[in-house]
Amino acid sequence: MKQLILIRHAKSSWDDLSARDFDRDLSKRGRGDAPDMGRRLAERGLVPDAFVISSSQRTRSTAYLMAEQFGFPAEEIKLKSELYLASPATMLKLIRHTPDHVQRLALLAHNPGITELTNQLARSCIDNIPTCGVAILELSIESWSEAGSRTQLLDFDYPKREIEAAALQQES
Repeated sequence: MKQLILIRHAKSSWDDLSARDFDRDLSKRGRGDAPDMGRRLAERGLVPDAFVISSSQRTRSTAYLMAEQFGFPAEEIKLKSELYLASPATMLKLIRHTPDHVQRLALLAHNPGITELTNQLARSCIDNIPTCGVAILELSIESWSEAGSRTQLLDFDYPKREIEAAALQQES
């Protein structure tokens, strides 16, 4: 049994319109959401054994803020340039090359790939994983090379989820 945590980067800033997309950093909201989502993962004991991320500025900032909350060493975060705007096929290929001693892998990248990969693996129908959204998947496999089948979506969390849940509760 393996666990895969798929994460979309936190909200990025559009303050500098001359900046390349790759170089955009987080907005104020993104800098608040990333540690909050890291704390939520930590509270549930969902600390990854390996953390692999796109090498863009916004994914690096998101990863470092989250990792600080769940005690993952920043120097062990693996930057992968091929994850920048990657397709589900590219992400799945990278997942399949994960060493088998890793039981819980976190992969942080971009949309639409993160949403598409989540839906492909878990046969779910999530319209959109919002910025800093997290999909937690359980894979009934022994080796990461088998990734792609026998996957179940355990949870889908995102920054506004608690606010939305509270609003629904008030309506009832």
